[in-house]
This record gives sequence, structure tokens and C-alpha cells, in this order.
Amino acid sequence: MSTRVGILGSGAMATACAVVLSDAGAESVHVWDHDADHAEAVQRTRVNEPFLPGVTVPDVVTVTHDVAEATGDANLLLVAIPTKFLRVALGPLAKDVPAGVPVVSVVKGIENDTFLRPTEIVVEMLGPRETVALCGPSHAEEVARRMPCSVVAASADVELAERVQQAFSTDRFRVYTNNDVVGVELAGALKNVIAIAAGICDGLGFGDNAKAALMARGLVEMTRFGVAHGADAETFSGLTGLGDLITTCVSPHGRNRAVGERLGRGESLA
Repeated sequence: MSTRVGILGSGAMATACAVVLSDAGAESVHVWDHDADHAEAVQRTRVNEPFLPGVTVPDVVTVTHDVAEATGDANLLLVAIPTKFLRVALGPLAKDVPAGVPVVSVVKGIENDTFLRPTEIVVEMLGPRETVALCGPSHAEEVARRMPCSVVAASADVELAERVQQAFSTDRFRVYTNNDVVGVELAGALKNVIAIAAGICDGLGFGDNAKAALMARGLVEMTRFGVAHGADAETFSGLTGLGDLITTCVSPHGRNRAVGERLGRGESLA
């Protein structure tokens, strides 16, 4: 079956996913941008400034402010909106998003107040549908430049996870599958907490030994938390646990680590 994808969100990860889908042979990819002027600029220049400078948006990708155009004929949807804005962004779009079309979430986080995971928010806002959590060590800056990467497609529907695996797989983007959606989404959120602490270690100049200890013991805490909420412990030793934790705690692209480093140097959170 040909893949026609509608992407909700237009930041760096949305663009990186569009590149991967193009490389994987998608028939069409439509990206919805909440900002009409920005959508027009990216569609015209084929570069998503300022989110992903230097990366050419493939010709198969259309960027639009019209959500009906972006999702109307899609047989797969992808959500790439930060958790903090996910609910408020999806609410006004729901009436124009086709019912029943499966959603792939590349969102990492847990919603404040409700403590819902991204796929739970998607179903609550867009209506009943199958979902897949696509997660792992995958900084958009590297994915979009076609550097090697491996992630996990997690879903209660094994056939859907395999369909997403096929839709995204290229010679440089490897996708594994599992059914532990809770573990995959919790790992993707919890590693950010440890990454802030790792950055604080860097900012305070505590060295590699302290940071390694923090990451190792942090992974234990992540695993215990996940298991207590119904996750599989093995998930946390894989790509979405250990893998994503390493990337986020050591990479210059890691925003949480960078925040921690500046806090460790004495800056305020503001």
C-alpha cells in the first residue's frame, strides 16, 4: 500500500520525518504549519528556517497552513508538536482531521496536570484511532542530514507497528517494533529529567565519573518508575531507554542537557 502522510507540526522533527518518509518512498507528504507566512516561506524556499537551516525539504513534501489539505487524503498521520502545546494545538484541528486514520507520535513528554502520555492526548483530542509511538535516539539535526539512526515503533497493534516500520525504513533509518507503548513513551519523557541533571553535572564541572554514575543510577530510577506504571523493564535497556538517555545526556543538540549546564553555571531557569 502506498503511503500518504499528513504531518501535524512544522518544527525540526516534523521536517526530519518528512525527509525520512521521502527517502523511504512515500507517495506524498503534507506538513501542516500553524503559521501561514512560515508555511508559504518553507514551501517556496524549500528550507525550514530557523528550525532546520541547511536542510533541503524534498520535492515530494508540501507545506501548508490548511489542515484539511494536509490530512485530507492521508492514510497515516504523524504528530510532531511539543507536549506542552499538544492539547491546545490539536483541539481546533480535530474537526478537519479524518476520523480513524492511524497516528504516529514522535512527541516526547508527559502532560502537566493530567500526566497523560502523548498518544493518550492524541486519542482524547482527535477521537478513537490506533496510535504508534516512534521514539529513540533521534536528534532531528542528524536525522534530517541522513546520518545513521535507529528508533522503535511501539503499538498495541503489531501489524500497524510493522506498517510504520516499513513506511519509515531506509538504509540509514532503522526501525524496530514492540508493543510496550507505555514503556517507550515514559522512557522518552523521563530521560529528559536525567539529562537536565547531567547538564548540571557539566555546568558544575563534576567530571565524567559523576555524570556516568548519574546516568547509570538514573536509568535504574527510570526503569523502576516505568515498571510501576505497567511498562516492561527490558524497554529501558533498549533504544528508547538507554539509547535515548545517552544521546540526550551527551549531545550538543540536547536542549535539556544544555539547560542543566546553564543552571549548573549559576543562571536562573528564566
